[in-house]
Parts: sequence; structure tokens; C-alpha cells
Amino acid sequence: MPSVTVSPKYQIVIPKSVRESMGIVSGQKIQVLTYQNRIELIPIQPMKNMRGFLKGINTSVKRDKDRV
Repeated sequence: MPSVTVSPKYQIVIPKSVRESMGIVSGQKIQVLTYQNRIELIPIQPMKNMRGFLKGINTSVKRDKDRV
């Protein structure tokens, strides 16, 4: 597991292996959040790239009789 060092300006460099595996490119936005004492970096994908990512999902859900 790669590790990074925080610079004096609080910057980090994402290791090349991680960038390539996640498809992160220069200038791409990344969402940063904290969860249970850890920092998570989530690449933001353009909506155009999201088309069809739920293809094949099971949409049959039992619903209450008073719901449409």
C-alpha cells in the first residue's frame, strides 16, 4: 500500500499506480471527506461518463399497496 507525505503547504501527491487504477487525470476534481477518523478522496466523474453505469440493476422491488 503506497503512502504519501504531507508537504509544508498541506499538499499530497497521489501515487502514479493509484492515479492510473482510478483513471484520475490532471485538473480533475476530487471530493474530499472525512469518515470515521480517515480521509477519503473520491474522484468526481462528469455526468456524461455516468450514462449506463446502472445497466443491469435489479429494479423489481416489493412496494406497499398504497404506493404506485
